[in-house]
This record gives sequence, C-alpha cells and structure tokens, in this order.
Amino acid sequence: MTVKKFTFPLLVVAGVFLVTSLAVRSPVAAVPRREGPALASPGADISPVVESVDRELGRAWAAHRLEPAEAADDLTILRRLSLALHGTIPSLEEIRRFEADSSPDRLAIRVSEMLDDTRFSDYFAERLARTFVSVDTGQFLIFRRDRFVEWLSESLRKRVAYDRLVREMIAAEGVWTGQPEVNFLTQAYANDEFDYNKLAARTARAFLGQRIDCAQCHDHPFAEWKQSQFEELAACYGQVRLSPLGLNDSKDREFKVLDGDGTTEKVVSPGVPFSSEWMAVEGGRRTRLAEWVTHPENERFARATVNRLWALMFGKPYAAGRPVDDLPNPGDPATADDLRLLDLLARDFRDHGYDLRRTIRVIAASRAFRMSSVHPQAESDRLNDLEQHWAVFPLIRLRPEQVIGAMVQSSAIRTIDQNSHLFSRAIRFFRERDFVNEFGDPGDAELQERPSTIPQALLSMNGQFAEELAKPSPFNSSGRLGQVETTPERLLDDAFLICLTRHPNAEERAVLLPELQKGDSPSEESIQDLFWVLFNCSEFCWNH
Repeated sequence: MTVKKFTFPLLVVAGVFLVTSLAVRSPVAAVPRREGPALASPGADISPVVESVDRELGRAWAAHRLEPAEAADDLTILRRLSLALHGTIPSLEEIRRFEADSSPDRLAIRVSEMLDDTRFSDYFAERLARTFVSVDTGQFLIFRRDRFVEWLSESLRKRVAYDRLVREMIAAEGVWTGQPEVNFLTQAYANDEFDYNKLAARTARAFLGQRIDCAQCHDHPFAEWKQSQFEELAACYGQVRLSPLGLNDSKDREFKVLDGDGTTEKVVSPGVPFSSEWMAVEGGRRTRLAEWVTHPENERFARATVNRLWALMFGKPYAAGRPVDDLPNPGDPATADDLRLLDLLARDFRDHGYDLRRTIRVIAASRAFRMSSVHPQAESDRLNDLEQHWAVFPLIRLRPEQVIGAMVQSSAIRTIDQNSHLFSRAIRFFRERDFVNEFGDPGDAELQERPSTIPQALLSMNGQFAEELAKPSPFNSSGRLGQVETTPERLLDDAFLICLTRHPNAEERAVLLPELQKGDSPSEESIQDLFWVLFNCSEFCWNH
C-alpha cells in the first residue's frame, strides 16, 4: 500500500501519542481511588433536605397507591450522573476507579468529583446557554455566543451564585467581547434594532419559568397576564441601545408602542406584572428589573431554576406534562399539592445562596434519581402514574451531543477530558460537531418530547462514525482490548463496561462469547462487530 506524503506528520504524531499512552499503567486493570486528606462525607450537609425530598416522594406514592421501583445498581447510577453532568458516559478508567472504591458513600464522592471537574462547568454552560440565548449564531458583529458560553463556564467554575449570574445578564453594559454577559441582550438585536418584546418574553421563560408571550398581542386567554403588563416588562429594556462604547442605556429614551387602534403611539413606563415592591428603588431600569427577578421573595425564580435542574438531570421537568418554562403560579391550589417537592427544593436553593451544585447534589442523592427504570407494572395502565409521580426512573432518549459523546468516549479506554492529549480532544470536538450538525440540534427545545429516534439510529448505523470508532486500531479501545486482554470472557466484559457501563448478563454471554472464542484469540473482525452491535443497540441511545 502506498502511503501519501502528507500523511507522514500525522503518523508521527499518532506514534508519539501511542508510545506515551502505552508507557503508563494500563487502565484496563483496576485502579484504586486516589487518596487525599480525610474529608467529611460529601452528603453530610445535604442529608436533612434529601430526607425531606424522599419523604415527600413517599407521601405522593402512598397517596396514589404506587409501589416505587427498586434501587438501581451503582454502575447504572454512575452512567446517569456522567451523562447528566458531563454529557458523556464514564470511561473504563473511571469505572475501574469507581469499582475499586468500597466506601459506602462512593456515589456521593463521585458526584462531588464530577461537579469539581471542568467538564461539568463546560457542559452545563452549554446547556444553560440554550435557555438564555438559544443556539442561534445571531449577528456576529454584536453577538458572540462562544464568548457568552465561555463566560458562563468560567462563572460556574468560580461557583458564582446563580442569582448574581442572572442579575449580571439582565443589567450588563459594555462590549459583547469584553463583557460577554452582554450577549444575553445583543442576541435580541436584528434588523438594526433591539426586539424588546423578545427580551421580555425570554426573561419570563428563562428566569421565572412562565410563558407570557401571548400577552404581547392580547391579554392571555388562560392566565392572568395582561397585554399592558407585558408592555411594561418590555419597557424595562426599552432604553437599551448600541453606542461606540458598546451596549448601554439611553436614559432619556421613552418606550413607545402602538395603541389599540394601531396608528397612535403611547408611552409605556417600566413595570412588572406582580409584586412591584420587590423592584429596587434606585438604579437604571434593567438594574431594578434584575433585583425584582432575583428577589428572595420571588418564588418563581427559585422554582423555575430547580425545575430546570431537575429536567437536566432526568431529561424531563419535575412538573409532569408541562414544558420546563411553563410552570403554574406558586400557591395555585390546583397544583400546590403536586408541586410540593419542587417548592421544597426551591426553598433550599434560595436559603443556601442559590448554589446550583448543592441542588444538583440533592437531586442526585434522592430516591427518584437512584431508582431503577424497570418496574413490574411498566407494561400496565399504571405506567403514566408511575412516571408522573417519579415512582420509576424515566426512560429518556439521549440528546445528539450525548450520543456522539458516548461513542467517542467508548472508543477510548482513558478519560477524554481537559487533561487528555490534544489529539484526543481534537477528535472529540470535530466528531461531536459533525454529528450534531448532521443529525440536527433541538436547541432550546431540547427538554421537550422528541419524535422517534429512527433518523438518529440510521445515522449511527449507516454513517461512518460507528464504523470508524468500532474498527480496531492501536489508538482505540477495540484495538487496545484485543492487545491486552488475555481471554474472550474478559474482553467481552470490558467492551460492555466501555459502551454500556455494565457487565453482560448470562444470555448476552451465551450469544456473544462463541463469536469471540473462534480461533486462538478474538479476531479483529469479531471485536469490531461486537463494538458495532453495542454502539447501535437501543440501550446505548437511552438514559436508563
């Protein structure tokens, strides 16, 4: 075979990478958890609220005569955590370290480690950015989504309180590159002007978890929102302008809208739809609005946030049957009983400084998150009740970036993260980008019910991704396993851990082992077939 000249540098880089990776101890073997200073149990400070959450779950199950599913095994929970917090599955290296940890609170320890990992801040920044600025590229000259996501990620790394993040976005001034939070506002700039209605609607949806969009044209037909209230909220942004110094406010500008006759303009003063006493007395319009949105007594703010965090952890919001940004009013007698757990989490979130990590740890420690997705009554007419009251872990399709992230991580034995070789990180970046572009990105609608996964399955099965990642080579997991594992049994076990984060059951061993046992050792073809099957099984593309 003739090797073209331009491939030589790549082969040199790959050879150096291979030598370096093989020089260290193989992560295929069990790796003990790194020892450090003695720490208090990671779950100690959240135990009271976790117990309250579990009691509330139990109350709902008893009220509806539901028997909850059994607890899931630890590896299943580890996979859920990795998908939810890092957007990918755990590596074999991480699984070995986890299995070697015999401490009773190893899951709580792993949650804390994941939240301290840069992958969490990067992944959650992207998830939250979809809420704040969607996935639109906008007008590049005044909107830089990449800078906004970087700012969010850095803020999460620094553990900036969530209420402060929101105030900075609403009241920001400056240039969109130097003050990236300004991009929350500049994403609403189009056709040489700001869309103040868009900013008002997104503020209500993203930060208060309520849709008031209909009120920009008429009084809301089913809620108490009035058109005049929407106009007053939009007026809070009505002085925003672009200047040579970036984005700021024109203090003397009046916000005007067309009156009911459609021809006469009227001036609208800034206002809020409820509890105007929460607005700051001093400051510009947006500063006062930001204080109102994040006011400790504004239950909608904390409630909307924990509902979104729940949705990002489970794949669906806590409030059953409702979009994540369309919650009922706090205290609504028709829904108060069903949303007691949500309000419990919201109060804890507020009382502990709007700490996103704490709420995530509480959710991850709850019985709802740690129970099985299998239930004896799953095929009965009670399935809807079981799911609605969180008596079984919901089966949710993975998002496109999670699918390709899992495939890329499955192609490596070691963890692909910020400490990985540049070569590995580059492969992951480009593959994820290409896969998401080809499959389609749901954007800020990612938490809504999605249609069948047939297009996703076809892309995975017929595309080059699965074939290339499954084909054994010195640089991927399928090739490495063929070199280091001594028996077909161990190779099969490792392949299942790498792809599905579990060990194969007896039936799977009976079917798959004979194919690996042909000949003196498993052939490259049989290993490739095994990984291709695991990549394309329905289990790989679902959270369970």
